[in-house]
Amino acid sequence: MIDIILETLIDALKMTPILYLAYLLMEFLELKAGEKLNNAVAKVGYAGPAIGGLIGAIPQCGFSGAVAGFFSAHIVTLGTMIAVFLSTSDEMLPILLSSHVEGSVIAKVLLFKIVGAAVCGFIIDLLLRAFKKNRQTSSEHIHDFCEQEHCDCHESVFLSALKHTLKVLVLIIVVSFALNCIFEYFGNELLSDVFITKPVVSEIIAGIVGLIPNCSISVLITNLFVEGVITPGAMLSGLMTNAGVGLLVLYRLNKNVKENIFITFVLLVSGIALGIVCGQLWYLF
Repeated sequence: MIDIILETLIDALKMTPILYLAYLLMEFLELKAGEKLNNAVAKVGYAGPAIGGLIGAIPQCGFSGAVAGFFSAHIVTLGTMIAVFLSTSDEMLPILLSSHVEGSVIAKVLLFKIVGAAVCGFIIDLLLRAFKKNRQTSSEHIHDFCEQEHCDCHESVFLSALKHTLKVLVLIIVVSFALNCIFEYFGNELLSDVFITKPVVSEIIAGIVGLIPNCSISVLITNLFVEGVITPGAMLSGLMTNAGVGLLVLYRLNKNVKENIFITFVLLVSGIALGIVCGQLWYLF
């Protein structure tokens, strides 16, 4: 047990400097470009899914929540919001960077998320227009959201990045300790029986787990991928459905409960489908 604790703490300490630098970059991005990115998505019209998929992949605080607010105010289409939800990855990128994952792997993950999110967004908007179910968007203004639980826009970016790093570091230590205990006492078989030997089942399970609106879920899913416990398809499925604070803001602002449930179902099905497809394509590139 002592060896497990030491191994977990040493691994976490190795990640800390890169993790802090990654979050520091995210804080500067939020400070300097957050409002511009939100305004860009609010003005793109039919091209929304493509722009939303691209910008959603940029790690910044509360962007999925802002787009959920735009959708509730009839500013962006459902396809645009779903594209942002699917491309949002919460803590994935900082953890991959701090875990020294190969750049080619990180690029492949981002590419699949961006392209997959945009394609799904366009398909959703096309279907809604075909069945005349799409909302009418307007130029009505809605203020930006910065409601992610770890965010404080009024403090120093250095302090904010440090607080975010420490918070996520605690999650990483807890998750890594649990995984190390499982590996030590049960081996990889316990998890691999579900996530590796049953590929389609693993994408479904990961997709359902990813719906939980908490950054600890993206930490868990990314760590499982880094440790080789889950396949790339399962990882993508879980991270596709993990839309940061997007669903929380949607349920808070959009008063149509049936519509919110439908959107959650669309997000789940889209994320699982993309996980399965991207998992099959993963080894071809």
